Amino acid sequence: MIRAWWIACRVTGALAVLGFLLAAFTPVPNRAARWLAPPADVGPADAIVVLGASALADGTLSDASLRRAVSGIRLYRRGLAPRLLLLGVFVEADARAQLATELGVAPSAIVTERYQPTTRAEAAWAAETLRAGTRAPKVLLVTDTLHMRRARLLFERAGLSVRPAPTDPGVVGVTTPEGRLRLTRTLAQELFSLVYHRAFGYL
Repeated sequence: MIRAWWIACRVTGALAVLGFLLAAFTPVPNRAARWLAPPADVGPADAIVVLGASALADGTLSDASLRRAVSGIRLYRRGLAPRLLLLGVFVEADARAQLATELGVAPSAIVTERYQPTTRAEAAWAAETLRAGTRAPKVLLVTDTLHMRRARLLFERAGLSVRPAPTDPGVVGVTTPEGRLRLTRTLAQELFSLVYHRAFGYL
């Protein structure tokens, strides 16, 4: 029993070291990220939907939240959709709406939602808000590149036609060991989330 435990520990340690080396010093994470991330399809839509990320209690947006908000505002300023849906729990949605107004978006074009804590809940709310008879509303979906596949599937499951508008496509091309390790961590989180959603019938 002791020998079997010792062998198991040695094998586990060797696999962990091998995994670390592959993640940090080879393009394996980059290839996995390219597979996971759907290509951008930016064009006219019925609405731009900016998914929530996070914000501090004083309304300061996180890097991801600010990046998504600015991307959505730029798409609106290009005239690609008449409405801008800004999501984010509590102060995040309000802070984004204030930013959008300051950057020239008409207040009448902004729709906020402050109470949907998950991507699945955001998809259901957006579908209900944009429902247009028998036609599936088309949305420009704004979120991080590696979050896009799961988000797109959930929005399509809710009955929306999705055009992906990822905010950080360059993330799949990182080449430093630190960048690849961060990429590997994000990939692991997203792949686990995909498995979870499929296991429970959400996708």
